[in-house]
Amino acid sequence: MARSAPQHPRLGGTVVAITGSARGIGLATATALKAAGAKVAIGDIDATAAKEAGERLGVPAFTVDVTDRESFTAFLDQVEEELGALDVLVNNAGIMPIGPILDESDADARRCFDINVHGVMLGTKLALARMTPRGRGHIINLASLAGVLPTPGLALYNASKAAVVMFTEATRLEVKDRGIQVGAVLPTFTNTELVAGTRSPKGQRNCEPEDIAAAVLALIVKPRPQAIVPRKFAANVRLLGLIPDRVKQAANRRYGLDTIFLDFDHDARKAYDERIRS
Repeated sequence: MARSAPQHPRLGGTVVAITGSARGIGLATATALKAAGAKVAIGDIDATAAKEAGERLGVPAFTVDVTDRESFTAFLDQVEEELGALDVLVNNAGIMPIGPILDESDADARRCFDINVHGVMLGTKLALARMTPRGRGHIINLASLAGVLPTPGLALYNASKAAVVMFTEATRLEVKDRGIQVGAVLPTFTNTELVAGTRSPKGQRNCEPEDIAAAVLALIVKPRPQAIVPRKFAANVRLLGLIPDRVKQAANRRYGLDTIFLDFDHDARKAYDERIRS
């Protein structure tokens, strides 16, 4: 069930740009932040979907290719021309190829890293260039629990999100005394196209996009380095380095994580796979 965000006094008039926000977590985040009083702009590589989402929400929407500096710069220029100086950038755009590593093409690997890693790095740098002279701003990068929990069949995505986690933390430490906040959101399985054709881990309920949107909103209101969704997994993540490998493998087998991304419904995933490779 969707969760509507109440108006929040600390978000009133805050200018927020969100990449990959024509659908899924990005759209849910745009919806929640607008409801909370922020001035939101949608950005997506899918021009048609971005326009439709913008019209539904009543917010400006622009086409952006996060892998291209000129396109990303133009997106941020348009946001600032339309809404005012950028306060928050949410780097949400990402793709998730899955399957055996030997079946992943070189093109898949390059595209995954170009969007998931380079896109986040590029957006962060472009936002920092605008925020640093003002001495204020906030950048939130959508990572994933996959960035700290390696899983068979998810090697490319694991690697890309691990890079996002480390990049975000290093950047946060570098700019923390300049009035700029940088943080990461690490969701678990979430009901979007990214998990099409897969099953949930045994005994676990997937999150909804609105759950992740709520975490982004909370991170803007009360900045901190990292938000894990659901929060109950945070303690487990902190203890990972202390858990023996055999215990981790046993847990993977217990919850089915050893096969979820290897044994999946290819037909149910076909539309998503075609879209991310187009």
